Amino acid sequence: MGEPTDNGTGPVVAAILYERGAVSLSDAVEISGLSAARFSEIINSVERFSPNTVLAATGRGIVIPPEFKLSVLMPVYNEARTIKEIIERVREVNLNKEIIVVDDGSSDGTVAVLKSEIEGKVPDVRVFYSPRNQGKGAAVRRAIKEATGDVCVVQDADLEYDPQEYFQLLEPIIDGRADAVFGTRFMGGGPHRVHLFWHYVGNQFLTTISNAFSNLNLTDMETCYKLMRTELAQSLPLRANGFDIEPELTLKLAKAGARIYEVPISYSGRSYAEGKKINWKDGFKALYSIFRYRFSD
Repeated sequence: MGEPTDNGTGPVVAAILYERGAVSLSDAVEISGLSAARFSEIINSVERFSPNTVLAATGRGIVIPPEFKLSVLMPVYNEARTIKEIIERVREVNLNKEIIVVDDGSSDGTVAVLKSEIEGKVPDVRVFYSPRNQGKGAAVRRAIKEATGDVCVVQDADLEYDPQEYFQLLEPIIDGRADAVFGTRFMGGGPHRVHLFWHYVGNQFLTTISNAFSNLNLTDMETCYKLMRTELAQSLPLRANGFDIEPELTLKLAKAGARIYEVPISYSGRSYAEGKKINWKDGFKALYSIFRYRFSD
C-alpha cells in the first residue's frame, strides 16, 4: 500500500477508493494519512449529508458503515485439503471482519495445517480446537460465543459456498429490514452444481416440516449460510452438537421473533466421494430436532 499523499488529496483519494470497493477500510485509513477515528467521521459525514452515496461499493448498492464488523464462523472437520483456500477466499472479501475457526477434532492433518500455516500467521484469524469430534453444532456454538462482530455468518470450510456473496446476504440486515438472513440454494441466484437428487428431496421435506412447526415459509432451512445479528445469536439457548444445529437455529430464531429474510445464492455442492459428510442419519436427527426445539429450549 502506498504512502499517504502530502498535498492534501490523501483523504479524498482514500474516500474514493473506499467508496469503489478498491481498498479495505484499514488501507483507506493508511492512504488518507488520518487517524481511523477521523477518517470514519468523514465517511459518516458524507453518509449523513448524502445518504444515497455508496460508501463501500459492493456492486449491489449496499452501504456498509465504516465501523461495521463481520464475524465469520468457520466450523472445520477434516478439511486439510481446502482449509487454506477457504480462509484466503474469505480474507479477499472487502469487509472489516474476523474469522473464527473451530476445529472439531480433525484427524486428517487439518490441525497441523492450522498450527503451522494459519494460527498466529494470518491476520484477523483466531483458531480454537476441540480435543475430540463433537459435531458441527458444537463448533458453531463455540464460534458464536467467541464472536465480537456486529453480524455473524456460518461459513463451511468445504468451498461449496462463495464468500463474495456476503454482500447480498448482508443487505437486508444493514438496511434494517432483517435480524437474520438465510442464503437459499433454491431461489435462483448464481450457478448451481446439478447432482444428488435424493439429497434435494430430503432437504425439501425437512424444510417443509420445519416451516410447519415454525410458521415460516423458507425454501432452504438446511443452508449453511445463516447470517444473524451477533447479539441475537448469542442470546439463543443453543444445544445441538451435530448437523441438527440447522433446524435448531431456525426454530429458535423463529421463536425469538426474529425478522428472517432469504437471499438467493450460488452453490458448488460436493459429492460424497469429494468429502460431503451429511447423510440420511443426519436427516432423522434433524427431524427429531424440529419436534424437540419447537416445544422446548
